[in-house]
Amino acid sequence: MYIVGYFLMAAAKVMDVVLLFFMWVVIARAILSWVNPDPYNAIVRFINNVTEPVLYPIRSKLPINFGGIDFSPIIVFLVVIFLRTFVVNSLMRIAASLI
Repeated sequence: MYIVGYFLMAAAKVMDVVLLFFMWVVIARAILSWVNPDPYNAIVRFINNVTEPVLYPIRSKLPINFGGIDFSPIIVFLVVIFLRTFVVNSLMRIAASLI
């Protein structure tokens, strides 16, 4: 049963790193929205392609009358923090109980 525990621990660590990376990409997207970057830049296109599938549904459900401020990165940031705290720690606890 310890193999399942180590697998869950590895999955939790990988998920934690992926969520942390995505959180930094969302922060970079928010900072890029303050300036007018070159849309043909490979890094800018990567950031937009990674974050837009997550940000667009949230942006479409939020009311628009916030004075032009986009709150969707803040909501995604909070969801990522919740997932890192709840899901990753839960997987770690389950893995520790199996080892």
